[in-house]
Amino acid sequence: MSPKPRTAHLDDTSKAIIEQLQDDGRRSYAEIGKAVGLSEAAVRQRVQKLTETGVMQIVAVTDPLQLGFYRQAMIGLKVTGDTRVVADALAALSAVDYVVLTAGTFDIMVEVVCENDDDLITLLNSDIRTLPGVLSTETFVYLKLHKQLYNWGTR
Repeated sequence: MSPKPRTAHLDDTSKAIIEQLQDDGRRSYAEIGKAVGLSEAAVRQRVQKLTETGVMQIVAVTDPLQLGFYRQAMIGLKVTGDTRVVADALAALSAVDYVVLTAGTFDIMVEVVCENDDDLITLLNSDIRTLPGVLSTETFVYLKLHKQLYNWGTR
């Protein structure tokens, strides 16, 4: 049995701060403070701690299509050997934006963003399939991104 992953213990105020930022990542510390009952300085300190400990990130999420990346795909990989080594190599590729070790049909799933189909073909043939340990790949080309949210809350 695998050990249970360590989880952060957040109080209700920290959870409320996270939810405020998930709703609007540009919301000011003063606005958040009013909503959660803290001063601006206290909110700033909590946000800093939450980001330093890796509980959350504050990032800009872009639309790949509007930036000239017209091909997105999920690639399932079957590998041999240590999946973590292959995952590290995949994570180093600039076109790869998501890497997850899985159980089931595939050992690793990666999401890629490319400018076009030719770039995807090159990525697959020159960068991914040539990695030591990669036995096979199956590519799932995105036709349309129907839903993508980052506001799952803090439970």
